Amino acid sequence: MKVLGIDIGGTGIKGALVDIPSGELLTDHIHLPTPQPATPAAVTRSVQKMVRHFQFAGPVGVGFPGVIREGVVGTATNLSPGWIGKNAKQIFRKAMKLPFFVINDADAAGLAEIRYGAGKKVKGTVVLITLGTGIGSAVFFRGVLIPNTELGHLPLHGKDAEKTASAKAREKYDWGWKKWSKRVREYLHLVETLINPDLIIVGGGVSRRSEKWLPRASQGIRAKVVPAKLYNEAGIVGAALAGAGGRLITSSTDLPPFHI
Repeated sequence: MKVLGIDIGGTGIKGALVDIPSGELLTDHIHLPTPQPATPAAVTRSVQKMVRHFQFAGPVGVGFPGVIREGVVGTATNLSPGWIGKNAKQIFRKAMKLPFFVINDADAAGLAEIRYGAGKKVKGTVVLITLGTGIGSAVFFRGVLIPNTELGHLPLHGKDAEKTASAKAREKYDWGWKKWSKRVREYLHLVETLINPDLIIVGGGVSRRSEKWLPRASQGIRAKVVPAKLYNEAGIVGAALAGAGGRLITSSTDLPPFHI
């Protein structure tokens, strides 16, 4: 089965065709800058460009940077506030006349890592943290997703953690890997104190250079801490998984593809 996976971020929108159930990208992913301001109309035009680029007429899964409940946007920290209260799934479906499914972007990345990556066959509690423009999170218990956790907004040094520990914060303050890894370690310790996971998977573009910062960032953390295996493509693959499933799997009584 071929599904188009699209990962919407605060600075970029990525997409590729994904083979289900292998999880392999069938094409190179393409990247578009996130429009500024990232209004519903502007982002929808970018998604249309993505669909047209691949000349695709099948199911589409979209990872969205905010809380998503049955397609409706609850938060949009790194996009236009005009998204809040809008049904993103309906907006995309109406514009492109294709079956769309919309899921929180970090939840999408987590689904991919649980199905194909570093969390595969782990039966305990797994937390995926994505470090990018902001900080995203996905929490799984025995392979089942607990959606919309938004742990990037936990308080750290009096601010949202994503303001001081994200990859964007490292660039903004021109921190070296050593100083930034200390901030990430403080954040991971906060997450561990609240959830006590068995495994923490760290994703986002910086996961490709994990050897430069993850050993320091994981010092003193009781849980096992590993980089994402799918790196920054996890969001695309997970969005495609969501598009293939047609609904979000959130309980152990639900059926595959997301429950293991």
